[in-house]
Amino acid sequence: MKKISAKISLIILIALFFYACNSVKRVPEGKNLLAKSEIIVDGKKVKNEDITELLSQKTNTRFLNLPFSLYLYNWAKPDHDSLFAEKFIKDSIRFNRTSKFLSSKQVYRLGESFWYSGIHNFLENTGEAPVILDETKIKKSITKLKAYYFNEGYFKVNATASIDTIGKKKASTTYTVNLGTPYILDSINRKISSPVIDSLYKRTEQLSVIKTGQQYKSDNFEEERNRLTNYFRNNGVYNFQQNYINFDVDTIKTGNKANIDLLISDYSYRDGDSIVTTPFKVYKISEVNIYTDNPSSKNKVKIADSVVYNNYNLYSIDKLKYRPKAITDAVFISKGGTYADYRNNLTSRSLNNFKVFSYPSIQYELDPNDSLSGSLIANIYLSPRKKYSFGASFDALHSNIQDFGLAGNTSFSIRNIFNGAETLEIAARGNIGSSQDLANPDNTFFNISEYGADMRLNFPRLFFPVKTDKIISKEMIPSTQISLGFAKQQNIGLDKENFTGSLTYNWTPKRYNSVRFDLLNIQYIKNINVNNYFNVYRSSYEALNDIAQNYTLDPEYLNDDGNLKIPFGTNGFLDDVLINEPGIDPSETDFNTIRSINERKNRLTENNLIIASTYSFSKTTKTSLLDNNFYVLRIKGESAGNILSLVADASNQPTGPNGNKTFFDIEFSQYLKGEFEFIKHFDLRNNMVFATRTFFGIAIPFGNSNSIPFSRSYFGGGSNDNRAWRPYGLGPGSSGNQNDFNEANMKILVNAEFRFKMFGKLRGALFVDAGNIWNVLDNVEDEDFIFDGLDSLKDIAVGSGFGIRYDFGFVVARFDFGFKTYNPAHEEGKRWFREYNFSNTVFNVGINYPF
Repeated sequence: MKKISAKISLIILIALFFYACNSVKRVPEGKNLLAKSEIIVDGKKVKNEDITELLSQKTNTRFLNLPFSLYLYNWAKPDHDSLFAEKFIKDSIRFNRTSKFLSSKQVYRLGESFWYSGIHNFLENTGEAPVILDETKIKKSITKLKAYYFNEGYFKVNATASIDTIGKKKASTTYTVNLGTPYILDSINRKISSPVIDSLYKRTEQLSVIKTGQQYKSDNFEEERNRLTNYFRNNGVYNFQQNYINFDVDTIKTGNKANIDLLISDYSYRDGDSIVTTPFKVYKISEVNIYTDNPSSKNKVKIADSVVYNNYNLYSIDKLKYRPKAITDAVFISKGGTYADYRNNLTSRSLNNFKVFSYPSIQYELDPNDSLSGSLIANIYLSPRKKYSFGASFDALHSNIQDFGLAGNTSFSIRNIFNGAETLEIAARGNIGSSQDLANPDNTFFNISEYGADMRLNFPRLFFPVKTDKIISKEMIPSTQISLGFAKQQNIGLDKENFTGSLTYNWTPKRYNSVRFDLLNIQYIKNINVNNYFNVYRSSYEALNDIAQNYTLDPEYLNDDGNLKIPFGTNGFLDDVLINEPGIDPSETDFNTIRSINERKNRLTENNLIIASTYSFSKTTKTSLLDNNFYVLRIKGESAGNILSLVADASNQPTGPNGNKTFFDIEFSQYLKGEFEFIKHFDLRNNMVFATRTFFGIAIPFGNSNSIPFSRSYFGGGSNDNRAWRPYGLGPGSSGNQNDFNEANMKILVNAEFRFKMFGKLRGALFVDAGNIWNVLDNVEDEDFIFDGLDSLKDIAVGSGFGIRYDFGFVVARFDFGFKTYNPAHEEGKRWFREYNFSNTVFNVGINYPF
């Protein structure tokens, strides 16, 4: 019966689809759907997006050469409101019958429901209305095409359009463009009125964008105009604007050549009813005023406090709340200096980095005391944010740990806490939840909890005992953050207590480069409930329990079902085997497996003290949110435990239970770690992007450690990794996901993704992910886990699949379907496409793009 119902549903769905596939269903009589449009330039069909986007009228969006967006629109009923009224409101018998189950008010509101109204509105908004052929827009398209090629140097371009009928209510347009011979730049001369501008131009003439022998392109002239304007304004010409630069192009009797005259006129301004013209000047800064309370003018607001510091004048309507040096260090406009636009931008960015002001306003006025009118007064207006701010949020949760949970977060901020534009942020969070997986003798509904608190103190400068200006100048906008944190879990995993602290420096060497240096990054993890280990890591328990069934054990180790008790039976069996208890003589294979389980247990239950220093560098060429042709480079290096090792040796600290050095009786981790990541996006035009990512990371334990802490190790799988495997479900190596949380100390990952627009706000993607994790130079001995040279690259797992994304504008909802294409967990010869089917698909949900 279920199969018959499924077939009927499929037949109905197919029928509805083909009904919607009538693309001209909503095309009015006497009109034509624009079904095809092409551009022919000098006999060749053009698909360049820069040119096709010039058309004022384009066909409906196509995916797989079908106008799915139009089909969706046609699926909606255009007059659903009147149909509902005809069916329910005007039909008194049906209205009265329906009113017996629903109130009259509810019957009226039924017309606004999703089934009768919402679904049709959704289809119309998601889809596209049919594009009706419009001859007026065709003429506009011809004008745009001619203008485009004219600006490319084809001054004698000709363009026409033809319309053809290709079916019932369907038409196509063909634009034919004949370019002719392009014009080439010949002589380039300058006519500059102001001596100051002429002198500055000579300094930068060699960097000109327009050169003899080039094909004429309007964009080059616009770029040169922008370049010269920026250069002049950054060299003191305060009142220079683009409109003072013009180009005279002479093509009369030149034989497809263009002679260029660069014209830069004098400065002109209105004085009363007359226009005054005067040569441009280079302006100096005679005075810098900083208003810390943002009055519109110092003459309109009574100044209660002022101070002069390093040639800066600071004013306040109340008592000055800031240390002068803290403010002036962020100002790059100096008394006696030459006016420059870039100094304004740098000052604005630096002051905005304070987080105690809204975006600053910088204004200039002529100095009335300068008889030569060659000086400017810089006025910087700051708008302080509220000194205190409070935030709170509340959420209901569901996860694989808890069936139901409640979470709350609060935050409290104090700005300018030490009068140096510092910011103190204090946050607290808490979560209580209910889990049926836990033993609950008291029958308490909320039986798990997690809470924590964080404190961050931000300084808008480098907080360091010695001067660092020669290494990290204030132009790099440096900042310092001191943070402390604490978190505690109850009835979650091993009930960890996590203490963190860090001293972090950030700066930007260049506009799109950034550096982060954690001088100190401290983490102490204390496992409170280590006896719960085998309840959390069930794979380890099942492997140990399976082995135990083959041997005669102390009956006290087993429960009524004959399985090992947790923790008494598991710990007892481990001790009996590993200390060669008489009566238990395991095979070599079983012994090695038990020893491996015990080593992993000890590693994951031991307390970890990590004191590290980390250096991270990132660079991007992305200039805006719409930029789809860029790269991102990230490099990170981390060193942990080296200073503690020296301190432990110098202070004769005792060794721990594992024979390792300790600090305050806690064994600490010691390792070196490095990471490299490179992301590249290629803009293929027509709403298509090809994105790639390469990642390599390795952490090498030494000295006081023979393994890497779990929190610093790598895992494979997940929505931002290899999407054909679940998080922690890949590797290490060819081991085949033996543990619950698989991790290792080396990782290789390569991703490639082709992204394209389907229709409306719906996007699609095809992707391939390749990578794995391995153990290397640590205490793991299983060959399946270990990276042993280039031969181990055969264990790189490959996943592929497709994704559907919905672009909300401010965020992208992502749904990816990953298929295991090459699975190294299988024996060689049976690794390709063995699980390439929907029954083994891994469904990933994510927010925004993975890279």
